[in-house]
Amino acid sequence: MDFQSELDRRTREAEECIEAYLPLEEGFARTAAQAVNYSMKAGGKRLRPVLMAETYRIFGGSEEVIRPFMAAMEMIHTHSLIHDDLPALDNDDYRRGKLTTHKVFGEAMGVLSGDVLLNLAYETMLKGFSLTERTDSVVRAMKVMAEKTGLNGMLGGQTVDVENEGKPIDRNTLDFIYEKKTSALLEASMMTGAILAGADDREIDTICRAGRCVGLAFQIRDDILDVAGDEKSLGKPLHSDEKNHKVTYVSLLGKEAAEEKTEALSREAVEVLLGLHRDSAFLCSLVLSLSGRSR
Repeated sequence: MDFQSELDRRTREAEECIEAYLPLEEGFARTAAQAVNYSMKAGGKRLRPVLMAETYRIFGGSEEVIRPFMAAMEMIHTHSLIHDDLPALDNDDYRRGKLTTHKVFGEAMGVLSGDVLLNLAYETMLKGFSLTERTDSVVRAMKVMAEKTGLNGMLGGQTVDVENEGKPIDRNTLDFIYEKKTSALLEASMMTGAILAGADDREIDTICRAGRCVGLAFQIRDDILDVAGDEKSLGKPLHSDEKNHKVTYVSLLGKEAAEEKTEALSREAVEVLLGLHRDSAFLCSLVLSLSGRSR
């Protein structure tokens, strides 16, 4: 298997799935729909829906029920990016090589379009009830998505992150921020795939552990790229963390130690996945590729 070709194919499938659930740009509220679609079509790795779909596959899932959840996860993720870029938070002008949503549509529409996406995600997940007879799995998956998105997940992590800008923080606080702000959505992506495919509790817990390792490795790699990446590849200016006075793994431990931690977490995630004794070759390759990514 040519890993990159296979990843490109699966990313295209995720793109097609996402576009199928985007709002029509019509009616009195069309500007909000335009802002939503601008952000959702701005590109990106589509990592979360790809992880979700692949986890669903390795546990034997074959129904269409995964599709609205894939789209919903990317909506939740994009909502967080729109709000992160706002002047009240990171105040970034570029994302994925394009002007950020609030720079194109204004700050108020940036706030509102992010709100629309978060709500649209749950509207979209509800469509899963008509796509499977195992509706209990839809309920359980939605519960995980809600918990990993809210105060005990992504939004909680963002809150602690914002509150501590410019302040010295210790390793435990930094890990909390990363686990909630970044790992939570990756955990939710993989757990949702497992739940919708009918995995048992032990398998879901195992997938959650793998997702946590992947999420931490992904965020630490982001820290490294912010100081040593290529601005053109990243699609945004470097040294954003420094500009916003944020403590990162690089500023706390140094670049070399941060790279070692990224590699160790990626290897741990692969070991956890191999322990499932399922066809996880592509998933393991994807996890390992993230530790050396350039964007």
